[in-house]
Amino acid sequence: MNRADFRRGVRDVAPLLLGVAPFGLVAGIAAANAGLDLTQAVGMSVIVFAGASQLAALDLIGRDAPLSVVVLTAVVINLRMLMYSASIAPYFRTFAARVKAGLAYLLTDQAYALSIASYRAEASVDRVAYYLGVAVTLWVVWQLTTAAGVLLGTGVPDAWGLEFAVPLVFLALLVPAMEDGPTTVAGLVGGTVAVAGAGLPLNLGLLVGASVGIVAGLLAERPMEVNATDGH
Repeated sequence: MNRADFRRGVRDVAPLLLGVAPFGLVAGIAAANAGLDLTQAVGMSVIVFAGASQLAALDLIGRDAPLSVVVLTAVVINLRMLMYSASIAPYFRTFAARVKAGLAYLLTDQAYALSIASYRAEASVDRVAYYLGVAVTLWVVWQLTTAAGVLLGTGVPDAWGLEFAVPLVFLALLVPAMEDGPTTVAGLVGGTVAVAGAGLPLNLGLLVGASVGIVAGLLAERPMEVNATDGH
C-alpha cells in the first residue's frame, strides 16, 4: 500500500471532519436518549456506520417502534449507497472479494466523493490506499465522537432538550441536498408525508415518508430526462 496516497487521503478528508464530529456527537446523544448504554451505542455505531440512517433508527428505537420498521427505515435511507457502490466498483474490479467487502463496509458519502474525484484526476493513485486514508479516518472519528456523545448525553439534564439536535442535524443534511428540481420535490414530499403520517401505527410515518419521497423524486426526474433527450 502506498503510504503517501494514504496520507493524502487523510489530509483531504481532514476539513470535512469539522462537520462529521458534531454529527457523531449528536448520534451519541440520540443513542443515550433512546436508552442505549455505551456498549450498545458503540456496537450499533460500529455495525451500522451510517449517520442519517443511524439517527433515524435511534429515533424509532426511542419510540419503541418494531425492529422490522427500524431496519426497513435504515435500509430505505441508505439506498443511495447502491448508486455509490455501482459507480466506484469499476475502480476496484481487480481486487479480491474480501478486499472489496471491507471497502464496501467503509463506504460513506465523503469517502465516495473524495475518492471518485481523486481517481478521475490522477490515474496513477493507489486507489485502495487513498480510499482507506479517507474512509478509515472517517470511521475512527465517527466512533470516537459517538462514544463521546453517549457519555455527554447521559450527563446532560433533560431540561436542556438536546434531543432537538437530531431534527436540526437532519435539516442541515437535507437543505444542501435539495440542489435541483427532483431532489427538492423528494425532500418536500417526503417531509410532508412523514409529518402527516406521524400518527401511523408502528411509527411507520418516517418509513412511508422516505419511500414516497424517493418515488416523487424519481417521477420528477423523468420529465427532465425526456426533455433532455428531445433537445428541449
